[in-house]
Amino acid sequence: MCVMTFAALVAVAAYSVALGSNGWLWFGWVVLGLLTAGMAATRNV
Repeated sequence: MCVMTFAALVAVAAYSVALGSNGWLWFGWVVLGLLTAGMAATRNV
């Protein structure tokens, strides 16, 4: 999940550089990041 989140960050950043920032893409990445953090937190408990 961490690899997918990092890959999504790279993709969103590349999209923003090439075509301009898109708020929905960044919002989606933040949601994915929060899900990843939540899964990591619950796995270690």
